[in-house]
Amino acid sequence: MTSDPLIRIAEALERLAPPPRAEADLYKHPAYVWRAITLDAARAFRPLSLDLLRGLERQRDALHANLNQLSTGAASHDVLLWGARGTGKSALVKSVISAIQASGGNLALVEVAGTSIEALPALFARLEPVDRAFAIFLDDLGFEAPGEARVLRSLLDGGAEARPPNCRLIVTSNRRHLVPRDLAEQASAINPRDSVDDNLALADRFGLSLGFHAMDQALYLEVVESYAQTHGLPFDPREAVEWATRRGSRSGRVAWQYVVEVAGRCGKSL
Repeated sequence: MTSDPLIRIAEALERLAPPPRAEADLYKHPAYVWRAITLDAARAFRPLSLDLLRGLERQRDALHANLNQLSTGAASHDVLLWGARGTGKSALVKSVISAIQASGGNLALVEVAGTSIEALPALFARLEPVDRAFAIFLDDLGFEAPGEARVLRSLLDGGAEARPPNCRLIVTSNRRHLVPRDLAEQASAINPRDSVDDNLALADRFGLSLGFHAMDQALYLEVVESYAQTHGLPFDPREAVEWATRRGSRSGRVAWQYVVEVAGRCGKSL
C-alpha cells in the first residue's frame, strides 16, 4: 500500500465513483431512450397492434409510408402529429415503427425527453455513423414562446448542424403550431405578420403534419369493443359511455382506461 496521501485519495475516489455505464448496442434493440449522455435500450417496448388503432387509417398510412422510406434510406420527412389529447398520437408512432420492424425494416425508435433538446446535436453525432435509420421521438412537446423553439428549428432545417440523413424527428403535440398564439402580442406588433411568422416558423419545418381529432361516440364504442374482444373481456356499451361521460372525453386513452377497469374487475391482467 502506498504511503503517498494523494495517490490514496485518488484510489479512494476511483472506488467510490461508479464505472461509466455501457451504451446499448445500436443494432440490437427496437427502441432506445436518450438520457442526454447515453443511449439506453427501452424496457418492455410492446406497442399496440396497428389493427387496434381504429379511426386513424389516414394518419397510419401516411406515417407508415414516410417511416418506411426512412428505413430504406429513401427521402423522408420530419413529422408533426398534433391534436386532441388521448387520440392515439404516441401510440400510433410506436405501433407503426413496430410494424415496420416486423416486416424487416432497418429502423429504431429513440425517445428523447423535451428537456433534452439541447443535447440533440450530441445524439445526432452518435447516430450518424450507424448503419441504421432512427426515428427521434419527442412526445408531448410544446413551447411557451417562439424563442424557446429556435434550437429545434435550426436542427430541423436551416442550421449549420442539422440532423443527419439517417435520422428524422417525430414530434407529438397538443398544439398545431407547438407554441400558443398570443393575439394581444400580434395586435400590438409593429408588423403583425412578423409575429405570426415567428409562431408558425417551427411547425412549417415539418414536411409531414398529421392532425388528430376527438372521437365521436360510435368510434369510441368501436375502439372499446375491439380492446375487449382482443383481451376476452365483456363489453357493455352503456357502461362504456358512462365511463367516458364521467371523464368528459371520448378518446383511445379513455377507451383503454375503461378496458383496464373491466379487466381489473374480472381479475385479469393486460
